Amino acid sequence: MTDSTGLCPSVPLMGVEEEHFLVDPLTREVVPFAGDVVRKAAEDLGDLVSGELGRYQVETKTPPCGSFGELHGELRRLRTAVEAAAVAVGSRTAAVGAVPLGTPIPMPVSDEPRCVEQLRDYRGLVDEHVICAAHVHVGVPDRERAVLVSNHLRRWLPHLIALSANSPFFCGRDTGYASWRRMMWQRWPVSGPPPYFSSHDAYERLLTALVDSGTLPDRRTLFWDIRLSSRYPTIEVRAADVPVTAEESALLAVLVRALTVTALRAVERGDTGPGLSAELLRAACWRAARDGLRGEAMDPGTGRLSPADGLLPSLLRHIGPALEETGDQETVVALLRRLTATGTGADRQRAVHARRGSLHDVVDALVARSPAVGLR
Repeated sequence: MTDSTGLCPSVPLMGVEEEHFLVDPLTREVVPFAGDVVRKAAEDLGDLVSGELGRYQVETKTPPCGSFGELHGELRRLRTAVEAAAVAVGSRTAAVGAVPLGTPIPMPVSDEPRCVEQLRDYRGLVDEHVICAAHVHVGVPDRERAVLVSNHLRRWLPHLIALSANSPFFCGRDTGYASWRRMMWQRWPVSGPPPYFSSHDAYERLLTALVDSGTLPDRRTLFWDIRLSSRYPTIEVRAADVPVTAEESALLAVLVRALTVTALRAVERGDTGPGLSAELLRAACWRAARDGLRGEAMDPGTGRLSPADGLLPSLLRHIGPALEETGDQETVVALLRRLTATGTGADRQRAVHARRGSLHDVVDALVARSPAVGLR
């Protein structure tokens, strides 16, 4: 039985929040035009576009979507509108996890009260927060099950970090990492993989203590890679660099949805998730940020190393039944095959740079591809 969208009632909806940099088309450096771009883009998009912590970035939010095609179309629509608004005020958009060129530090901060409060509390961390991510929301039936789903998703964070890696360059140099954004992000308090939780009550007790201690200014400012949304009935996965293309963002979302569906089925069987070592999981995420889909990957359960090109096949084996259930298997297999051939965003950036040694070329390629239909 299906509903009017063609989906089984048990298949959750999904949505994506994307952060984008604004860059000068001549210098290729970031520019603090977010206020003007958001005002212009909001004429078409309303509250689906907003500012971010810094004035170099804008954020878009898709409505909840049921299928890959619907979500891909929404992402393209949002990217196209924001790019048009950026051009209207003399800039361009670039979907990249960290700033390839220039000296953007200290970052000019939005004058929104929450942003001013974060600058007061976190100081130099805010000055250097020149990074852009993609956040995937997937609907869950209730918060109790969402916490247990988080326990299951922790195991797959290295896979998501590796396949979405899109920030090898930062301020004029190659960092040696596939995702430098990851390394900058995990300096924040309460960041990285979330703990294992026995229940929603345990989650709430820890969150209350973090807010009451002043470590977090409020419940919305939780820095874990996986969290329960404070505003929506969703679980939110925040581990990824913003992908180069809308197609890759949609791919990321359907993978996260399939992981969530797989986890929900396990929770229904009474499985509360593996109690992985926090140290091994953090180390596996670091390895994924450094090597992407090249080199070696670390198993967060055992610490053993294996070729990183095995990450995607192992992910597909795990979520295969869920992809069948959501109707995404054929699309996901084709796109992962293409991603393996073309490389991650980090691989493609380095390939552009290798041609002439020019980071201007890298930024130009990102600008050209950000609203693009698919992988190139």
